[in-house]
Amino acid sequence: MLEKLGEILKKTTDKIANAIFLDKNLVDSIIRDLQRALIEADVNIVLVKELSDKIKKAAFDERIKGLEKKEHLIKVLHEQLIEIIGEEKKLELSSSKQNRIMLLGLYGAGKTTTTAKLANWFAKRGKKTAIVGLDVHRPAAKEQLIQLGERNNLNVFVDLKETDAVKTWKKYEEELKKYDLVLIDTAGRHTLDKELVKEIKELNLKIKPTETILIMPADIGQAAKKQAQEFKEALNISGVIITRMDSTAKGGGALTACAETKAGVYFITAGEKINDIEIFNPESFLSRLLGMGDLSALIEKIKSVTDEKKQEQIQKNLIEGKLTLDDVVEQSKSMSSIGGFEKIKSLIPGLGKAKIPEGTLEKQENKISKWQHIIKSMTKEEKETPEIFEKENSRVARVAQGAGVNNSDVRALLKQYKMLKEMLKGGMDNFDMSKGMSQKQLMKFAKKFGKKKMMRF
Repeated sequence: MLEKLGEILKKTTDKIANAIFLDKNLVDSIIRDLQRALIEADVNIVLVKELSDKIKKAAFDERIKGLEKKEHLIKVLHEQLIEIIGEEKKLELSSSKQNRIMLLGLYGAGKTTTTAKLANWFAKRGKKTAIVGLDVHRPAAKEQLIQLGERNNLNVFVDLKETDAVKTWKKYEEELKKYDLVLIDTAGRHTLDKELVKEIKELNLKIKPTETILIMPADIGQAAKKQAQEFKEALNISGVIITRMDSTAKGGGALTACAETKAGVYFITAGEKINDIEIFNPESFLSRLLGMGDLSALIEKIKSVTDEKKQEQIQKNLIEGKLTLDDVVEQSKSMSSIGGFEKIKSLIPGLGKAKIPEGTLEKQENKISKWQHIIKSMTKEEKETPEIFEKENSRVARVAQGAGVNNSDVRALLKQYKMLKEMLKGGMDNFDMSKGMSQKQLMKFAKKFGKKKMMRF
C-alpha cells in the first residue's frame, strides 16, 4: 500500500541522515521529492504546504547544530507525517454490556465484506459475535452475508423476504441478546441522500448502537474529506474503516481526510480474504512506509488466522516433543490464510523490498493441497514420528505412489517438518502459540532462517 510514497519517504530520511551539510539545495531537493510523493498519494495540497514550511524552518533553525540538526529534521518530518495521517483511535468494546456496531457506507465501499471481516476479527479474539443483515435494498446483500457466514463459520441473521429493516431487527432482537457483539450491516446509496439519513436515524433509535462506523474506500482520494464530513454531521459517526488500501496509490487522501475531519480510523483493509483487516496505528503504518517493518501488526495477523483449540494442541505436542506432520500442514495453512509471504514481508524489518516471484501464493496453496494428500497415504506411525523415513527410504516411494505425487514432494514435506521443528526447538518456554510469537522470537526467526527459507514457509 502507498508503495511509491514509502520509497520517497525512505530516500528522504536516508538523504538527511547521510548528508554532510544541510544546505539550501539539499533541503529544496528533499522538499520537492516529498511534495511530489504526497500529492501523488492524494494528500491535501494545503497540508503538503504546511509540512514543507515546517521542514524548511527546522532545517535552518540556527539554534541546532551539526548532527543534532539532522536528527531534529528527521524528528520533525516524522511528527508532521503522523499529524497528517492522524492520531490513533482504538475501537474498545465494553465487557459489561452488549456491544452493537452499526456499519454505514455508500454503494461500492465494501461494507458487507468488511462487516464479515470485522466479525471474524473479533470472533478470533474470543467475542461471541453475530451479524444482522439490514440492507433490504441491494438484492445480493443478504445472499452475500449468508455465503460469507457459511464460508467463515460466522453467525448471520437475515430475512430473505422482509423488505423493512426495522422489522428485521425486531424479529431477531431477542435471539441476539446472547451475543457479546452484534454487527449491523445497513443499506447504502449512491450518495448520502435524505432517504438514507432518515433510514439510518430510524434504525439508530431502535438499535441504540454503541459505535457507528463509516466504511470508506481508499480509492476515492480527496473526495473522502467531503464524505467523512457529511456522515459525521448527519449521522454522528464514531470512526472509519478504510477499505481497498491495496488497490490504490491514493490512500493518503482517505487517511488525511479522516484526520482533518477528526473522524478517526479504526481499521484498514487490504485484500479480499476474510483476514485482510488490521488495526490502524499511525506510528506502525509510518514505520512500514519507511521500510522499518511492523511486528505488532504481524502478531495481530497471526492471531487472526489462528484456531485457538488447534494451536493449543500443537503447543502441547511441541512441549511434549511430539510435533506431527499434521501440525506442519496446519501452520502452513495459517500462513496461506494471512496471504503468504507477499502479505507479511512489509511487516518484518528489512524484508519490505524482497521480490516475490509472481504466482508464489498459488504455488504455496497447491503445495499444501499436495501435502494433505501425502499425509492421507501415511500410516499413523509415519504421521506422528516422521523421523522413521530417514531410516527406511522405501517408505517415501510407497507414500508418493499412494498419493499420486513425486518422491520429491514427500521429501519437501519432510524437509518442512524438520525446519519447523528446528525453528521452534528450545523456543517454547515463553511461546504461547494462541497468542503468536513475541517480537524477540520473530526477529530471531527472521535472522536465523533468512529470506529463502521464509519464502518456502
